[in-house]
Amino acid sequence: MKRFLGLAAFAATVLGHSYTAQAAGIEFGVGHTSQSSMTYRLGLKSDWDKSWLQSDVGRLTGYWDGAYTYWDGKKSSSSNSLSFSPVFVYEFAGETVKPYIEAGIGMALFSKTEVEEQKLGTAFQFEDRIGVGLRFNGGHEVGIRATHYSNAGLSSTNDGVESYALHYTMPL
Repeated sequence: MKRFLGLAAFAATVLGHSYTAQAAGIEFGVGHTSQSSMTYRLGLKSDWDKSWLQSDVGRLTGYWDGAYTYWDGKKSSSSNSLSFSPVFVYEFAGETVKPYIEAGIGMALFSKTEVEEQKLGTAFQFEDRIGVGLRFNGGHEVGIRATHYSNAGLSSTNDGVESYALHYTMPL
């Protein structure tokens, strides 16, 4: 029960901060882990009202990302996680379609400290991500992303876990 309340408080904090920037979207993702589990992700993102290094080639911008992920493991090894991350995006110039690359480092809280055979050591994990995709006029987006979770040595047990996913974002 304490773990559930902690996850609920974390979700309320993440979702509350997701609407502080200019444009918002909801993301649906499906992925596969390096241990053969499926992942299903539901996220909220909020674009920053900032850009840097703007040129004819593109611009650097970013967004806040808060998400729930279900890790569909075999037997009793399924898990849930809540995550929050600032994400930097380099968006290439384009009229109707804008290719992008993204990278971010955030945090995640898992419901279990084991995903498949991977022993995470702690429920708290750092989330590192890199991805590419396409943004369309009207706020729709499709992309692929690799995400790594690790406790960064906070525990002597630190197998970590990776997820490779496809995602679609629609504007709110």
